Amino acid sequence: MANARNITKLLLKKYPRPQIALRFSNPLELLIATILSARCTDVKVNEVTETLFKKYKRADDYACADQKIFEQEIKPTGFYRNKAKMVINCCKKIVKDFDGKVPKTIEKLTTLPGVGRKTANVVLGSAFGKQAIAVDTHVLRVSSRLGITHSSDPDKVEEELVRQLPEDLLTQFNLALILHGRETCTAIKPKCAECVLYKECEWLEKPVI
Repeated sequence: MANARNITKLLLKKYPRPQIALRFSNPLELLIATILSARCTDVKVNEVTETLFKKYKRADDYACADQKIFEQEIKPTGFYRNKAKMVINCCKKIVKDFDGKVPKTIEKLTTLPGVGRKTANVVLGSAFGKQAIAVDTHVLRVSSRLGITHSSDPDKVEEELVRQLPEDLLTQFNLALILHGRETCTAIKPKCAECVLYKECEWLEKPVI
């Protein structure tokens, strides 16, 4: 099995201070942006939230939003009807059960409508500064190619990574792996010749260099 700790060292040497691409200034903004990012690029979400976050500042603002109007405001992110419903219902629960504040635990976050483990871990890792692994398509693909995970189930992949990685580097590894997946270990035509992880990688389809 590939050495996850060696991979972490190499990744963080390449990306010493990895950051999430979504723009936000507080946990609520990151929560909303992450919900909107489903099947949408971070660039497009950032374009939408630049205006959205000026109008909606508290969970109560979203909870009281007119759904039809809100749908149009987030329409460029795609699947806007479902996303509008999720955001509004999510914020209603935040107002009702958590005094209008985004909860700080995975158990409470995942009680919110539209929030699964991936979204919850994004918020925990990047908004609250906790150690968390958010498994998106990049993490699934790259960790599998590297040989440090062996499942297609995001929850099991999260468990596998947590078991192998240094406890204090989970979020940094997570963000760096996503950047690596976007820039180098792409879904189509990965740039193996320039990959800093080439020697550690156990992908059977990688070219001989």
